[in-house]
Amino acid sequence: MSSDAIEAAVRDAVKDIGYEQDGFHWRNLDVSVLLHAQSVDIARGVDSAGNKDEGAGDQGIMFGYAVRETPELMPAPLYYAHKILETLSQARRSGEGAAAKLGPDAKSQITVRYANDEPVGVSQIVLSSQHLDPSLDSQGVRAIVEPYIRATLPEDWITEATVWHVNPTGRFLVGGPDGDTGLTGRKIIVDTYGGAAPHGGGAFSGKDPTKVDRSAAYAARYLAKNVVAAGLADECTIQLSYAIGVSEPLSIHVNTHGTSKMDETKLETTLRDSLSLTPRGIREYFALNRPIYARTAAYGHFGRAPEADGGFAWERTDLAERLLKHFS
Repeated sequence: MSSDAIEAAVRDAVKDIGYEQDGFHWRNLDVSVLLHAQSVDIARGVDSAGNKDEGAGDQGIMFGYAVRETPELMPAPLYYAHKILETLSQARRSGEGAAAKLGPDAKSQITVRYANDEPVGVSQIVLSSQHLDPSLDSQGVRAIVEPYIRATLPEDWITEATVWHVNPTGRFLVGGPDGDTGLTGRKIIVDTYGGAAPHGGGAFSGKDPTKVDRSAAYAARYLAKNVVAAGLADECTIQLSYAIGVSEPLSIHVNTHGTSKMDETKLETTLRDSLSLTPRGIREYFALNRPIYARTAAYGHFGRAPEADGGFAWERTDLAERLLKHFS
């Protein structure tokens, strides 16, 4: 891909997001292309050669997680925080009423109240949304976003006791990297489980599917989700570990957090036999060598519906029936 093509892709991405402000506009932003080949020392361990299969690109630990709190088997706080942003973005892009006054930069956070380990309400709502109308203050932005937030959250979760924090600083006119530092490599928690599960530390964005930081985390989520979807547990964390240049994972650990009567050691063996957890095996099982990653840049990598072109293939639950039969 030429430098000109890469620059055009960058401008198209910024345009699609919606940045057209003085300090950051898709038409006149500066783009520097500094791509180069992978280190030959790393490539020696990663690439296949002769009888050697593709190896992991680095050492590390990857985690997958699923919990029976939402239909998508995601932690409720993160799932609904993403849904709020997605709903507001759709309204903004459609030019729907006052939502057209919102800008593309936004972030949300909700504090969920639990009873008997079940999410039952929201005690705090945090939303910071860029806005294009300089006359708007916190109350003005809240008046725009509140109906969408109420429509997104489950009925009766918001009560008179719920505390709202909408644009707590008052104004949010300058968005994107013009207003704050970029996010590449920094959004590992909102990309995954919102802190409800461990994270190995490796970011997803910017890494191709040969990198286990990304692909093995997808595989771990797939396994955890299918364990919960099969009814074998209400909560499941899968941990995989890898060494640079080594194809097979060094370990697989299953933790069902006391929600299953299943022998976790037997479950570990069954999951390891269910699909190849080598870099090549994962890449081929989910057909990851496709242009399906731009859509993961917002609203997280998990808890999304599998798509016809292979996007979010790791969210399938096609392994659940096999697991259930194996242990029934």
